[in-house]
Formats: sequence, C-alpha cells, structure tokens
Amino acid sequence: MRFADPINFILIPVILLLGLFVFMALARKKKLMQRFGDLPLLLKNAPYISFARQRTKGVLVITALIFVALALARLQFGTHMELLKREGIDIVVALDVSNSMLAQDMEPNRLTKAKQEIRGVIDRLKGDRIGLVVFAGEAFIQCPLTLDYSSAGFLLASVDNTSVSVQGTSMTAAIEMASRAFDRKEKKHKVLLLLTDGEDHEGGVEEKAEEARQQGIKIYTVGIGDPEGVPIPMLDRDGNKVGVRKDESGEVIVSRLDEATLQKISLATGGKYYHATAGEIELDRIFDEISSMEKKELEGTLVTRYDDRYQWPLGLAILLLMIEFFLPERKKRAAGNNNA
Repeated sequence: MRFADPINFILIPVILLLGLFVFMALARKKKLMQRFGDLPLLLKNAPYISFARQRTKGVLVITALIFVALALARLQFGTHMELLKREGIDIVVALDVSNSMLAQDMEPNRLTKAKQEIRGVIDRLKGDRIGLVVFAGEAFIQCPLTLDYSSAGFLLASVDNTSVSVQGTSMTAAIEMASRAFDRKEKKHKVLLLLTDGEDHEGGVEEKAEEARQQGIKIYTVGIGDPEGVPIPMLDRDGNKVGVRKDESGEVIVSRLDEATLQKISLATGGKYYHATAGEIELDRIFDEISSMEKKELEGTLVTRYDDRYQWPLGLAILLLMIEFFLPERKKRAAGNNNA
C-alpha cells in the first residue's frame, strides 16, 4: 500500500483543527444555556434539543473530510505491468572540441557556449533520443542514442578541448561518425545538430552532407563565434590565459566563423543554419522545426503501475456525508427527556 500524493496529508491537521473548533463551539453553546438556569430542566422544557446528535453530526463531517484527504493523497495498492510507448525522433549532436573553440569571442569561450546550447537542447527533449559526437581532427561517439537524458548530460559535462587527441577541425569526420550513430535502415526521423566555428581543414564536407541527405538526415548547423575572427588563447593547467597561439612563422592564429560553409551543409540536407546568440533564440527556432517533423514510435518500456484505490475512501466520505445530511440535528418534540 502506498500514497501517490502524500503531500495532501497536510490537510488532516487542518481538518482536525476544524473539528476542535466545532466541538468547542458546541461546548460554548451548552455553557451559554447553563446561564439561563438548570440545564437538565431547560432540556426537559425543550426536549427536541440534542447535543448528542449535534456532536454525532460533527464527528461524521470531520471523519468524512479525513477520508476526502486520503482520497486526495491517492491511496494505491496492487500493481500491473504497462507498456510505455514514446514517440519522437533521433537527434545526434556533433560538438567541435578543437582548440579554435577556446576563442573568447563568446562568453566565456566558444566551447563552453556550445555546451550550454546542447544542455538547452537536452532540457527540452520529451521522448526524443539524443546522441553526442565530439570531433576535432577526428571524431568519435561520446554518447550513443539514448532516452537517458541525465547520462547524456553527464557525458556532455565531461567534454573539453582535450577530449580528442588529434587537433584540427574535420566536419567530414563529424558527419560521417554521426551518420553511423543513426539506424541506417531508416530514411527519416533523423536530425544532426552540428555546433562548430565552421573552419574545416580537410574539405569534402559538402559531398559528405549529400551522403547524409541520402540517408534521410537533416543537418541543422549552429555557428559559434565571430566571422571577423579572434586570436586563439593559450591556457595554463588552471585554465588561465597565458598568451595566444601562433603559427610556425610567429604570426598570431586568428580563428573566424565560416558561416558560408555551414549554410551550404544545412541547405544540402534540407536543414537550416543558425548563428549562436547570447539569448539562445536559435534553440526556439530549431525546436519549432523539429516539432513539425514526423515522429516515430520508439521502443516501448515495461513499467510497473500501482492501482489507484482512492475511490474507496472517497466512497466512504460520500456515505458519511449522506448519513450526516439525513440525520436531524434535533429530536422530535414527542421524544422523551434528553441527556446532554
């Protein structure tokens, strides 16, 4: 036996206080009558008055209200198995973790901003499966498609610029690895969310996007950074900036957001490109797009459901209130003497 909403037990002390008030009122009423003379004599002259019945009616009402509180707390016992079905789509998020994502043209830096955006995606999901791919010069699956949003969030939190040992930015590798994360037998219900500064160092990304389209994958790209470009900081072990990265000739390396490439990738698959903003309004637009997509029925899960039995205390409460309603407060005039 259990109660699904035990918070409603807080009503019981309130009901008991109400009962105390009712019986104090009856006691006061009896006391006031005693001021007019001897109570047994007064009751003999007014035999239809019955304090016993008034107390009984009060007990019935208070007991009924207690049963109502038990009903609101949702008494449950007995269980049954139920197949919980979900509808949604598969979403794989590809996150750029290359050193250029440490650029600080977004607060506090591009990588942290991208992780915040992904966290916002996870928090909005209801029934969709989520997966995570991290990439730099190569890519790997950090989290396979799952409905366990807590685990996905935990794995996301552990990602940093050292998660991929080979540096550089290969969006080709990211799209290819993300494609492997999806069910290849399906040709729809698949979304790839690509978060990067768009500086691809390998080429061939448009051809790889076309292959993704043929597999039924829609790619939505989110550009992180400034198209004008900023230097890439060098950090110490504590994450403090100690300088900027330079090339072999000593020139400062400037990382620029490549919006043109990201637009081509998304357009090739029927998706859209968005530029990351401080207010994250792009997430609203992406989810409007995703919400309009056809959903698929995901694998059901057997869950244990408790059987509601709130009808029992509710039925008893109704019965007691009916008894109270039909029980007269006073005796008939023809009745004999009444004892207090």
